Amino acid sequence: MNKQNMKILNLYAGIGGNRKLWPKEHEITAVEINPEIAKIYQDFFPNDKVIVADAHKYLLEHYKEFDFIWSSPPCPTHSRINFLNNEKIEQGIKPQYPCMKLYEEIIFLKTWFKRKWVVENVISYYEPLIKPFICASHYFWANFHIDNKNSIIRGIRENINYVKEKVGFNLNGYTGINKRKTLNNCVEPKTALFIFNCAFKVKQTKL
Repeated sequence: MNKQNMKILNLYAGIGGNRKLWPKEHEITAVEINPEIAKIYQDFFPNDKVIVADAHKYLLEHYKEFDFIWSSPPCPTHSRINFLNNEKIEQGIKPQYPCMKLYEEIIFLKTWFKRKWVVENVISYYEPLIKPFICASHYFWANFHIDNKNSIIRGIRENINYVKEKVGFNLNGYTGINKRKTLNNCVEPKTALFIFNCAFKVKQTKL
C-alpha cells in the first residue's frame, strides 16, 4: 500500500473535524446520514466524495475498497454526561440501552479488515466491553498502537467560542442546524491527526 495515496473511508463524518488536518493527497470518501451536515462537509472539503447514507450499513458493504477506515459512531447512549446524573431520571429522561453498533463495528473490523482502522467514541459510563486506548479524553479502538504520552486531557466544551477555536470551522453562513451540537460532535483536528500519524508511524508532535 502506498501511504502517499490511500483510499480512506470516513464514517459518521459530520462536518469533518477528524479529517481537517489529514494529508491532502489521499482519496477520501465521507459517509454522513444527515444531508444538511453532509452539505457542509462537502463545502469544506470539495475534493472528497461525500455520500449521504447509513454509515453502519455502508461499512459492511464497502470495507474492502479502502486502505484506512475511521469510524466515529454516535456517542450519546454511551456518554457519562447522560448517565451519571441520576437527577435526569427524576426529570423524566428515560434510560436507554447503549447502542451496540459501536461494538459491532469494532468486532467486524478486527475480524475482517486487514488494513489500518480506528473507531472513536467518548469515554463511557460503563466499563468498556473491549479495551480501548485512551487519548485526549476519548476512547480509540484500533489495530495499531496509540501512544497517549503526549496527549492532554480536554475539558467539556461548554463555550462555543472555545469549540470554534479548537476545531477551526466557521458556521456563520449556515442556518437550520444546531451549531453548538454540530461543532461539539467534531473530533478535534489535532487529535485526529495524532491518531492518523500513529497508524503510519509518522513522527509525532504534542497535541
